[in-house]
Amino acid sequence: MSSSARYDFDTVADRRGTWCVQWDGVADRFGVDGLLPFTISDMDFETAPEVLDALRARLDHGVFGYTMWQQDDFRSAIAHWYATRYGTRIDTGQLVYGPSVLSQLSQLLQMWTADGEGVVVHAPTYDGFRKAITGLGRELRGVPVGDTAALERELARPDSKVLLVCSPHNPTGRVWTEAELSRMAALAARHGVAVISDEIHADFVHEGRAHVPWTRVGGEGRWALISSASKAFNFPALTGSYGLIGDPADRTEFLRRMETAEGLASPAVLSLTAHIAAYREAGAWLDEVRAYVAGNLALVAERLNGAFPELGWEPPQAGYLAWIDLRPAGVDDEALQRVLIEREKVAVMPGAVYGAEGFVRLNVGCPRSKAEAGVEALIRGVRAVAL
Repeated sequence: MSSSARYDFDTVADRRGTWCVQWDGVADRFGVDGLLPFTISDMDFETAPEVLDALRARLDHGVFGYTMWQQDDFRSAIAHWYATRYGTRIDTGQLVYGPSVLSQLSQLLQMWTADGEGVVVHAPTYDGFRKAITGLGRELRGVPVGDTAALERELARPDSKVLLVCSPHNPTGRVWTEAELSRMAALAARHGVAVISDEIHADFVHEGRAHVPWTRVGGEGRWALISSASKAFNFPALTGSYGLIGDPADRTEFLRRMETAEGLASPAVLSLTAHIAAYREAGAWLDEVRAYVAGNLALVAERLNGAFPELGWEPPQAGYLAWIDLRPAGVDDEALQRVLIEREKVAVMPGAVYGAEGFVRLNVGCPRSKAEAGVEALIRGVRAVAL
């Protein structure tokens, strides 16, 4: 930790035995217990002290009855965050609440699509999107990131009903420019396609880039922005997310579904508490953790390109997930996974999970010592199987 840092990200927190998916659930995906995991997108850091203080104060109250999210403390905290972080004024009357961004996505897909209709996404595609879309019986229609012609071709199909945007993009870490988002909005409007913009990674955009909320480009079209503080401030286990829905009738229908059909009228009070504290008080913590993770990503680039110059790997524009194209090294995906699991004892997400053979996704939202161990294990694994 540097002498100027206010927060400690170097100390390793033992997460084993805490029921966490990344550490305790590693065998569910990789078939072996005890692997050092670089997998699901949460971080190994404690959340911000300001958030912990707010949670402790709420716990000390000791009463945990039914709770309202439709109150000014929560709404104004979100508005404050968008104004100060993104220079964007939001209409708090457009706000909705859900237990997670994926639960919101599911409800919106059920509102705006029917069985067998198309949902257009950018490829490679976050596996949670793939499961939600196909699990509801909708057709996932992938277009390569940055391919505007392919995007318009898919949106023009009569039964394409929704464009699902991941902004910033997971797994690549791509930050869409305002011009790119405006083109997406115009194409969607031209073809009568609704837009759902998942912006849960927005708060982790790195230096030199700027996130543009969909509210700035959505206009009069049918759209929803879904997000949560849980990703950037690392409290997904508390649940909780919020959304902004442009059309009043859609917003009313969404709330009806959540409050009646889903029985979710009362949110988790600790989620509300954490969101308010994060957005009101913990901006400095977020700035430091993002800078620390940028150091981890720089380490990955230095070590990886030093070992395999042909990769020319560059850190992502957002997030703590290193999306690495190993195809120039001639790596066999299955052989690499066997070596990583059996010899190196690490768990790294294969690109096939996101529809991209030849890639891996390495989570470096962790102390530097762990990030170093991960990239060195990956380098040894690639050397062992490279053609």
